[in-house]
Amino acid sequence: MEFVPSREVREVREHLDHPVIDSDGHLIEYVPLVRDFLVEEAGESVAQRFDRLSFAGAARKAIPDPMERRKVGLHAVGVWGIPTEHTLDRATVMVPELMYRRLDELGIDFAVLYPTYGLTVTALGDDELRCALARALNRYYAEVYSGLRDRLEPVAAIPTFTPEEAIAELDFAVGELGLKAVMMGGAIPRRLDGVDPDRGSNVWIDTLGHGSIHDYDPVWQRCEELGVAPTFHAGGQGWGTRMSTTNNSYNQVGNFAAAAEGTCRSLVFGGVPLRFPNLRFAFQEGGVAWAAALLGGIIGHFQKRRRDEIVHYDPARLDVAQLDALFREYATGPIAERVDRLDTGLRILSDPDELERDVDMFGESHLQSEAQLLEIFSRQFFYGCEADDPMNALAFATDLNPGGVRLPAIFASDVGHWDVPDLRGVLPEAYELVEHGHVDEEQFADFVFANPVRLWAGGNPGFFAGTVVEDAASSVSSVATAS
Repeated sequence: MEFVPSREVREVREHLDHPVIDSDGHLIEYVPLVRDFLVEEAGESVAQRFDRLSFAGAARKAIPDPMERRKVGLHAVGVWGIPTEHTLDRATVMVPELMYRRLDELGIDFAVLYPTYGLTVTALGDDELRCALARALNRYYAEVYSGLRDRLEPVAAIPTFTPEEAIAELDFAVGELGLKAVMMGGAIPRRLDGVDPDRGSNVWIDTLGHGSIHDYDPVWQRCEELGVAPTFHAGGQGWGTRMSTTNNSYNQVGNFAAAAEGTCRSLVFGGVPLRFPNLRFAFQEGGVAWAAALLGGIIGHFQKRRRDEIVHYDPARLDVAQLDALFREYATGPIAERVDRLDTGLRILSDPDELERDVDMFGESHLQSEAQLLEIFSRQFFYGCEADDPMNALAFATDLNPGGVRLPAIFASDVGHWDVPDLRGVLPEAYELVEHGHVDEEQFADFVFANPVRLWAGGNPGFFAGTVVEDAASSVSSVATAS
């Protein structure tokens, strides 16, 4: 077959004097080969547990009544999530050589490809299956994309239920297999002891930074040593209000942003970016609007709630005698009749016996200034933005973003999944930001080229060595444009 770019793709490429890097496309694993690798790694019995993942929806079909589903903690999951009508597109994301041949048709020079079935590694509660499946998948990615990595870079699946399993798989996938990009679970569902395990209410979400039951600093240290950026592609379905038993769209809208926001917030309050200033972190598929809101929210709290500011609300500073005098002078009616009970109404939200640890809400973060926050969000953090999200423009809205910063958005096509009905449409759709006047050509270049280079090569200057974008990538400053 001959693969020729459409008129729309050609017109976009004629405007560009730089490559296009897709930082979050998706491959679809060929399950028979993955399963064979899994048998080699862990045996047939573990592979049979993997088989049952394919029929996870059967439990929901077996319980058609929504209220009965709720009783056992079942929420609606994805329905028909990958291409079928465009058979060529389905084959493209499954067959590496076909994707390689079609990149020019899509207008993409280099693609970083995240897992599809491998996404389960980030949230799979079965310890043995999770680690063995990660090992099998990473063998799959390294083997089937061998010889194609000048244009296609598969992303290793790194389980993070414990630091030890994460480090072991980093050492294997990156250290032994030579994979250069990694996907971690930034939102780990953990079970609460003493709660019925068949109900969803016994799960809490560990986000690897503040409040984690583990110290993940050894993981971040190993990422730095190996030259890989920790990137997160977790979802938030099944949390809080995203627990409809019948409507997956209800659960899915905004779920990647919710998971990204949780992980990002946890890393910041846990002090991770300041302890590891050379690391880049990426939050995929959630867009950038959540990051602008989170940055503004943290700044607002930092201005009023850090240790040297929250003292304005210290109950010890309340002049109770003056307050009593004011009540006695100005209170009337039923309030005046009860002024002798004033002391009983002063402790709610104003308890003088708070623990120092609870009062010092920014101590763990190591933050000393707003400038540090702006630096983290505009240099260390990167935000995967799909082509059809009009809020991508917010990344470049320096007149709106806190501190006037640009937030380093990265082009994330999501090819291979349901929100890309035609692979040929992703680049023209992304370029609509320019056509509609929301960003200029220089900002679009950052979006699809410079920011991806800064992410992937930020900790590994050799990331693009031997690729078709090597020369162009070498011209990009390693520092993200902050304003």
